[in-house]
Amino acid sequence: MMVDKFLSISYKFFYTFSVSTCSSILFCCLMKALSERMPQMEKRPRSKPMSGKTVTLLCVTSFLVGFLLSGRVWLLQQPKRESNSMINHGSKVSLFTHDCENKRILGEMRPTDVMNEVTKTHQAIQSLDKAVSSLELELAVARASKEYGGLGLKNPKSAPQKAFAVIGINTAFSSRKRRDSLRETWVPTGSKLKKLEKEKGIVIRFVIGHSATKGGILDHSIDFEEAQTHDFLRLNHVEGYHALSTKTRIYFATAVAMWDADFYIKVDDDVHVNLGVLATRLAQHRARPRIYIGCMKSGPVLSQKGVKYHEPEYWKFGDEGNRYFRHATGQIYAISKDLAAYISINLPILHRYANEDVSLGAWLIGLEVEHIDDRSLCCGTPPDCEWKAQAGNVCAASFDWACSGICKSVERMKEVHGMCSEGDGALWNWTLS
Repeated sequence: MMVDKFLSISYKFFYTFSVSTCSSILFCCLMKALSERMPQMEKRPRSKPMSGKTVTLLCVTSFLVGFLLSGRVWLLQQPKRESNSMINHGSKVSLFTHDCENKRILGEMRPTDVMNEVTKTHQAIQSLDKAVSSLELELAVARASKEYGGLGLKNPKSAPQKAFAVIGINTAFSSRKRRDSLRETWVPTGSKLKKLEKEKGIVIRFVIGHSATKGGILDHSIDFEEAQTHDFLRLNHVEGYHALSTKTRIYFATAVAMWDADFYIKVDDDVHVNLGVLATRLAQHRARPRIYIGCMKSGPVLSQKGVKYHEPEYWKFGDEGNRYFRHATGQIYAISKDLAAYISINLPILHRYANEDVSLGAWLIGLEVEHIDDRSLCCGTPPDCEWKAQAGNVCAASFDWACSGICKSVERMKEVHGMCSEGDGALWNWTLS
């Protein structure tokens, strides 16, 4: 800016100097010509011709007067021109300069650099879009939680805690021994449970509602156990075998309101799980939306009354003898965050069939959901999971199909764990990349 101003002033000075000089020279030449020719034009001169000194003095005087007048005109016009320039072009200069600079930089960049910049911009837009979608989901979940009585949460207004996976172990009032068998094998307890949440982002809770007589002896027994173990998730739900679909629906709605996780898992309390393998399998699908993971099956629709897994609404699935649509078996399955949020938001209108695994499959069958059939989630008990572990293919979950869980799980859980476990260090060495 200083250089430009100096050049402008210099230009104006030399312009004024040149004008004054030229006008003076012309004046001097004219006066000299007149002084030389005057005697020839008049035979009888009226006055004495001008001397050379007089002509020189007039030239110098003409130059000074011309310089002063030209400089004054320039000084009077300069502020006006500068103010007009500031008004008309001041705001444009910085824009044009910035634009030219950007064009110069783009012009100097190689094609690969330009593509890198385009990729970075696209990634930034995707990241922003994902953040907006996440906020919209959280807002919808919070609104749903408030509309449905807070789902029995102690502090429904608190922000959800960040996590990688929330594992809800479905249990009942009569299953204390089953819970203890899991705590003695694959479910961490005490400080290890808190360490798992803090360091690995894996939350594990036994999921249970309340009895028909809320505040009764059954509820007090869970209160006592909770005071010792601190590993329960209490639901605003009346416990009962024929209400598993309702319990599953409320579990996902409650979990997504409490934890902001990538995945939400449901597992029965008679299933053996290798947490490190499970976390590794889930992490492979972390970047993909609307994921439904489990051992996919398509069992028969049972219309006969009195049999296990009888479906009262069998007629909705077509003629007698038809099979269900493909869905994950109920022993263990996982869904991604957006699907858990969908369940929470649409809680009142999700239809419940007799079997909770069928109900979940029905809620998701009409959506744009990716079904992932992961057979590592349905290995058998020894020798099946043992052979696979020895071959390097450690199972994520093991149970017996005949019992829809590990047969006599209280007595056999330690045995299965000893033969099919991934090892104590596998979970703690796992890191989320």
